Amino acid sequence: MKVFIAGATGAVGSRLVPLFAAAGHEVTGTSRSLEGARLITAAGGHGVVMDGRDVDSIRRAVLNAQPDVIVHELTALAGGMNLKKIDTSFAVTNELRTRATDALLDAGQQAGTTRYIVQSFTGWTNEHAGAQVKSELDPLDPNPAAASRQTLAAIAHTETVTLAAGGLVLRYGPLYGPAQSLGTGGEMLELVRKGRMPIVGGGGGVWSFCHIDDAASATVAAATRGASGLYNIVDDDPAAVAEWLPELASAAGGRKPMRIPAWAARPLIGDFGVQWMTTARGSSNAKAKAALGWSPTYASWRDGFRNGLGE
Repeated sequence: MKVFIAGATGAVGSRLVPLFAAAGHEVTGTSRSLEGARLITAAGGHGVVMDGRDVDSIRRAVLNAQPDVIVHELTALAGGMNLKKIDTSFAVTNELRTRATDALLDAGQQAGTTRYIVQSFTGWTNEHAGAQVKSELDPLDPNPAAASRQTLAAIAHTETVTLAAGGLVLRYGPLYGPAQSLGTGGEMLELVRKGRMPIVGGGGGVWSFCHIDDAASATVAAATRGASGLYNIVDDDPAAVAEWLPELASAAGGRKPMRIPAWAARPLIGDFGVQWMTTARGSSNAKAKAALGWSPTYASWRDGFRNGLGE
């Protein structure tokens, strides 16, 4: 099977190249640079240079590869995340979720591609009301914080056009593990270790995590299993911030997180950050486990935080 991975040097994409190659598939992976393309080739794929913001570049790369499967892992998140200005932080990624998704689907149609797997996200995107844990049948948040509206709209676009094309949308939960912001030496984990990530308000926001390697294994499974649809790719253990943050701090060898009221946190992390920490809803992975034949290696963040943050 010919597999085309757009964004094959990113967090998930870089793990997919050797997995697909080891399974005997012919892998073409894209990078923005020649150096990145060489890394893809060294990992067992065929590296090509592609600009994910250039429709013509996308079309050429896909038509040259003639893939059976397209896996869309294009993001631009290396610059970190400003919770007060989430749409600004995600501006380029939002373009990759809209124009680049459209271009990949169009090029795939021209190339005769029969299967599309597209990365999305689950977490703060869930409606912040009702059940504490949401399924794929539940709607995206109809009342997002103002600072996140463009980002949520881009996610909605990605999902809508992918489903219309008969593809599979994998909604990864917040990722953690080696080489991630929430991993050994990563920016977010360092904030936690230094006691600079507090529990806001009651810390009632529910998060559903996903280890980076579990996100990759689910994506490989989706290449051959599952009907078109939405799939939450998360662990089995949704938990409130007040529960998981102290355990993460302990696993990182850091200080016990302090608590601050929502009104004091709002100038620092904005309405978006306060909502994510206090009213977010978790996600169920039942559909992905049943339809994709997949189970996370780290069934709980409890084990993952103790044993899966580093190499």
